[in-house]
Amino acid sequence: MKRYDLIVVGAGPSGLSAAIEAAKRGLRTVVFDENEKPGGQLFKQIHKFFGSREHRAKIRGYVIGQQLLEEADSLGVEVRLNATVIGLYQDKEVVVKLADEVVHCKGDAIIIATGAAENMVTFEGWTLPGVIGAGAAQTMMNLHGIKPGQRVLMLGSGNVGLVVSFQLLQCGCEVVALVDAAPKIGGYGVHAAKIARTGVPFYLSHTIVRAEGDDCVTGVTIAKVDEHFQFIPGTEKKFEVDTICLAVGLSPMSQLLKMAGCKMEDNPRRGGQVPICDAYGRTSLAGVFVAGDVSGIEEASSAMIEGRMAGIAACEYLGFMEKEELAAQLASQERALDGLRQGMFAPQNRGRAVAETEEGIAVSASLLRHGYISDDEIERFPGITHRAGVHPVMECTQNIPCNPCQDACPKGCISIGANITSLPVVVESAECMNCGMCVASCSGQAIFLVEEDCGDDTATVTLPYEFLPLPAAGTKGDALGRSGQRVCEAEVVGVRSAKAFDKTNLLTIKVPKEYAMKARFFRSMHN
Repeated sequence: MKRYDLIVVGAGPSGLSAAIEAAKRGLRTVVFDENEKPGGQLFKQIHKFFGSREHRAKIRGYVIGQQLLEEADSLGVEVRLNATVIGLYQDKEVVVKLADEVVHCKGDAIIIATGAAENMVTFEGWTLPGVIGAGAAQTMMNLHGIKPGQRVLMLGSGNVGLVVSFQLLQCGCEVVALVDAAPKIGGYGVHAAKIARTGVPFYLSHTIVRAEGDDCVTGVTIAKVDEHFQFIPGTEKKFEVDTICLAVGLSPMSQLLKMAGCKMEDNPRRGGQVPICDAYGRTSLAGVFVAGDVSGIEEASSAMIEGRMAGIAACEYLGFMEKEELAAQLASQERALDGLRQGMFAPQNRGRAVAETEEGIAVSASLLRHGYISDDEIERFPGITHRAGVHPVMECTQNIPCNPCQDACPKGCISIGANITSLPVVVESAECMNCGMCVASCSGQAIFLVEEDCGDDTATVTLPYEFLPLPAAGTKGDALGRSGQRVCEAEVVGVRSAKAFDKTNLLTIKVPKEYAMKARFFRSMHN
């Protein structure tokens, strides 16, 4: 039987982060993962992360995955793939299926970082080919380069549903609608807004009645629901689709912990059945730790910090670290994690209706209900300014933990301040140099560079653009507003791509000057 100082189950963001912390301090560490490739969900996440520099903000998920793998390899972490852990028993004995062989290993400490599985909902026709989970769609697109379908309806408006809907658009799919039974959008407003301005309609307080088709999905019927989530007769709407994508939450994969005899609890706020553990991942079993979604559903940035904390705690448990160092290391990680757990989407605010921002500004009702901020609401937010020449316009209207724009501007035009969840403001004394770094660095694609009057009754708007083909200068088309509706004619007058922009292209369009504060997306005449 092979022995290790530390066995980690799961090579996702939390598991790799835990293994790295342990290996730094000399622990002989192995990571088992059932997949062919390590990295967990990270390699499916092509969007830029939120947070601050310490949270790897404005870096795309798959790049973070590469960084973690390289660091783990440099420290000598043994990563075993196609390795399904089928048992966790007393005395920290792990049973692993490797190809056709079943092997037994023992660890002086164990960290379970198995993540979560997608939830499903049932409706008539839900077993038809063409009904898939959002995570499955991400796997098809971002790992295997396969379009999940041509016409897609997305159920679920949390961050997963919003992010995957945008990635479906990037993949060339048509997203016919984004549907949710809840009366308001569940994910970040900036994610919803970048979908809405492409023309995708949102149907809140609606859900699926049935999937149409005999051998596969050919359509879907949705209907409005009342406050008890019962269908309202006569509100049915039908869409021709070949794919129905479900983003209706995740459930922790905690079976190994239950098998081992950990004390468990059913906790809906944490995603379902989870182990009872402390803030550092210590379970009721000495030497068995947890990290990431298996102990409660959160974002990948939080999972990485939780992994580091569990790895550090395991080091102290095994005598590789003094208690004084443990306290200092955990305090640093706690501060980083606390930064991600602030703002409107903090765990303590789940299920609560937040009516005002931290600055006392009324939350956009249109954003929550329709996915975009209405023209009569936008001016009340501090990122909206008017001045001569090119200047940033920041349509970031919710308190979320994110500040890359503040660091990106070489002239200091943007300020968020010490509180990472504060709304961004324009520094009036600073002069924008039109470099575009703020536009490219914004993880929510919520920053635009606007010149409201070019002197000839026109204006220019520079917007983030992550679609192919990339329009060339001189291309004519339509400018779409925040709602995705056409507002005016537009012409592309500039296209900027740079390594520093990390695959976010900057598209500058010319529009009549009265539409400078309304034009937010460009659609070529050929689309």
